[in-house]
Amino acid sequence: MSEPVTRRALLLGAAGGAATAAVGSPAAAAVPRVVRELEEKIRAGMATYRVPGVAYGLRYQGRDYVGGFGVTNVSAPEPVDGDTLFRIASTTKTFTGTAIMRLVDRGRLDLDRTVRSYLPGFRTADEAASRRVTLRQALNHSAGWLGDSFVDTGAGDDALTRYVASMATLPQLTEPGRVFAYNNAAIGVAGRVLEVATGRVYEDALRSLVLDPLSLRQSAFTPQAVPGARVAVPHGFDLEGNVVAVPEALAIPRSLHSFGGLFSSARDQLRWARYHLGDGAPLLTRRSLRAMRWRPGPAGMLFVEIDGAGVSWMLRPSAEGPRIIQHGGDLGGQHSGFLFVPERDFALTVLTNSEGGPALLAELFAGDWALSRFAGLHNLPARPRLVSPAELAPYQGRYVAQQVGVDGTTASIELELAGAGGRLSARVGGQEALVLPFYRRDRVLAWEPDGSDTHTRGDFVRDQDGSVGWFRFGGRLFRRHPLGSAAALRSVPATIVPGTLPYPLSTTPA
Repeated sequence: MSEPVTRRALLLGAAGGAATAAVGSPAAAAVPRVVRELEEKIRAGMATYRVPGVAYGLRYQGRDYVGGFGVTNVSAPEPVDGDTLFRIASTTKTFTGTAIMRLVDRGRLDLDRTVRSYLPGFRTADEAASRRVTLRQALNHSAGWLGDSFVDTGAGDDALTRYVASMATLPQLTEPGRVFAYNNAAIGVAGRVLEVATGRVYEDALRSLVLDPLSLRQSAFTPQAVPGARVAVPHGFDLEGNVVAVPEALAIPRSLHSFGGLFSSARDQLRWARYHLGDGAPLLTRRSLRAMRWRPGPAGMLFVEIDGAGVSWMLRPSAEGPRIIQHGGDLGGQHSGFLFVPERDFALTVLTNSEGGPALLAELFAGDWALSRFAGLHNLPARPRLVSPAELAPYQGRYVAQQVGVDGTTASIELELAGAGGRLSARVGGQEALVLPFYRRDRVLAWEPDGSDTHTRGDFVRDQDGSVGWFRFGGRLFRRHPLGSAAALRSVPATIVPGTLPYPLSTTPA
C-alpha cells in the first residue's frame, strides 16, 4: 500500500490543474459559462468526495472541451490532463458491441442467431437456456444467467476461451429475453464470438475493427501500448479515512478485457462520443450505427430507469422525450461516466481515480445536473411517498445476490428489507445502509440513512405468478426470501468485488 496523505494535503493537490479551453480554440474567454460551472462542480466534488484526479470531455453546442484536474497519484503526483489514461472499465462493452456490429454489417454475424450458432460448445448450468439464448440477448443484458463472474483464467491467448468454458456452472436466474439484469459474463461471451468470427484474439480484433480505424491512439489494454502515457493510479481509503494510492488495482485478469479492460483518455473518449453522434462512417452504415440504439431488450433499472439496452448501450428516457444513450464503468479506484444525446449533439465523459468517484459521477450522470444544463433534459419524475404497512408487506424479506470471484469461489451478499415509517429500510449485517422510499409501484429511490439523496433508484421484479421475486439494484438481481424463511443463502463475510459496475453497497475491491 502506498503512503497515505492527509485530507488537507489531498484537497490542496486537487485544487491544482486547469481545464483546457475549447479544443482548437486557444482563447480561454471563448469557454461558455456553463462549461466553467462544470469545472467548478468537478473541483467541488473532488474536495467533497476526496478524488485526487479527474479528467473530462464535453461536446456542447458544436464545440469540444477537454480538461483535467488534480493528480495521478497522491504518492508520486503528476498533473491530470485530457490525455491522462484511466481504465474505463465497463464502457469497454460499447467497443465490443461496435466491433460486433461491424461483423453484422459484413454479414458474418447475425444478432438474432443463437450463441451456439457461433460457439457450439457453449453452456451454462441451464441446458435449455444455453440452447436458446441469442447474441442480441447477450449484448442487451437479458441472457438471464448470473452475470458477475470474474474468474481469472490466465494471461494466455486462450484466456477468453477458458473464461467462457468456466461459465458452465453459472445458474440461470431468469429465462432469456425476459428480464434486464446487468451481465458482465454475457459480454465475455460476445467477446469470444468476436474471436471466433475474426480468427484473432479479442484485443487484436478490437484494435483492427475499431481502435485503429478511428485513430484512438490513447486507448489500449495496457498503458505500455501508449508511448509516454501518464496513468491515473487507483485510490482508496485507509482505516483513518486518508486517501491512499493502490497501484496494484490497475491489474485485472485478461479474461475480463472484453467487458472491462480498456484504458483510455478523456480526449479519446470524447472522440468515441463524437463517432457515435455521427453517421457511422468509417466503421458502420448509418443504419447499423442507429440499430445499436433500436430494439432494446426488456426495460429496467440501472441506477435510473432505462428503456432497455440496445447493442451494448443503455437507453435512458428523459422527461422531455429525447433519449439519452449511456454507459460508464467501475473498477476498484477507477470510476467513469459516459453519455450522449444524439438529438442535442451533446456528450459528456468524466474519468476519476478514487473510490470517492462514484458519488461525483452520480451527481453528474444519474442526477439532472449535467443533463438540465447542457441538454435541457431531466429524469423521469420520482416523488417519494409514504405507504402503509400492508403495502410494504409484500416487499419485506431477505434478498440475496451472488458473485463469482477471480479464484472461482462464490460469495453472496444479503440485504434485509423491512418496513419503517412508510418506507423500506435496507440493512446489511443488521446496520441500516439505505432508506428506500417508494415513488411508484415496485420502484424506489435510494437515500442515505440521514435522508440525503444518492441519485440512485431501484426496483422490484415480479415472478410470473405476480409475486415480488427480486430486488434489482445497481442492475443486479437480489432474490427475495420471506422473513423467517430458512431458504436464504448464507452470506459470506467477504468483500464483493465491484466488477465493472459497482454493487452500490460495497466499493472495496477484493
